[in-house]
Amino acid sequence: MKNTKKRINVTKSYLPTMSKYQSYLQQIWTNGQLTNNGPFLKKLEIELKSFLGIKNISLVSNGCMALQLAIKALKIKGEIITTPFSYVATTNAILWEGCTPVFVDINDQSLCINAKLIEEKITKNTRAILATHVYGNPCDVKEVDRIAKKNNLKVIYDAAHAFSVKINKQSILNFGDASILSFHPTKLFHTIEGGAVICKDKKNVKEANLLKSFGHIGEERYLAVGINGKMSEFQAAMGLCNLDEIEDLIFKRRKISLLYDKKLNDLINDRVIRKQDIDVCVDYNYAYYPVIFRSKALMLKAKKALEDQGIYPRRYFYPSLNKLPFINTYQSCPISEDISLRVLCLPFYDDLSDSEIKRIVRIITVSVT
Repeated sequence: MKNTKKRINVTKSYLPTMSKYQSYLQQIWTNGQLTNNGPFLKKLEIELKSFLGIKNISLVSNGCMALQLAIKALKIKGEIITTPFSYVATTNAILWEGCTPVFVDINDQSLCINAKLIEEKITKNTRAILATHVYGNPCDVKEVDRIAKKNNLKVIYDAAHAFSVKINKQSILNFGDASILSFHPTKLFHTIEGGAVICKDKKNVKEANLLKSFGHIGEERYLAVGINGKMSEFQAAMGLCNLDEIEDLIFKRRKISLLYDKKLNDLINDRVIRKQDIDVCVDYNYAYYPVIFRSKALMLKAKKALEDQGIYPRRYFYPSLNKLPFINTYQSCPISEDISLRVLCLPFYDDLSDSEIKRIVRIITVSVT
């Protein structure tokens, strides 16, 4: 019998009312400036600095561009210690900038880079650490920063998932030399496409601003080899609309997460699945809802059962990045490789209904028991 229920995807982009976005479009049509550091971009930068509790930000065209610009602005060349458990953009940015990724395995509870394993991978060619706050869950930033200072290394945090996350009441974006955000439409906060570079030192943000604008200032001052990584006024306008709603969205997502927890409790107690550990000192943003199955076989059974009913979770992250086909030399990361085979992100967005959550959990339960 054909399934007639509506399709449920792993995520769903939040959109403001059409009238709210149109009010910004009218202003764009009136002033005629579509890009090149327009008034909405400037306004969004100011509002993000205030909301996120940061000092220096450069808005860019996407999160991968933000990673590339952070590496370039910090003038990093050589080996970069990084995580194998992240989206492919993390590794791609390192390779694109002519650097060499050196993979360090993850902590099997937090799913972030295992800071205790970093120092043994440091060589005379190591220049930086690029660690990901996985699903918005902060790395061990205190230990990573300690190691970096001891060994004179730069630190970049891939905070693509960590919009508004705090640790001990401080923005996670204030750690390291730089952090990046992604404002892709699948993210908690989005600008249609977009991203940001956040730097501790203002001169590094100025460098990112120069590099994202072809490396020149005005019509005659050409200062560096740059690229076009600018955010448009249309993107900034969407960001201004969505920033107004972000606290309400996080509140709704927290309620959805708690309902998932409640309905999945039997499977958790029976150790069929488990969740990522998030420390009590973290103010989380509920960006994703990942579950780790006891085995790959159980995960695949649940995934197929959901897809048969028009529900589409995602193997996020898979594969482990140290096993990408374009990585020349295999570097063993057994925990990341294992977790990547068993993890599944369940559908998770602000207007996912209670009945849909119950249905998802029921399908999973039947498939694995």
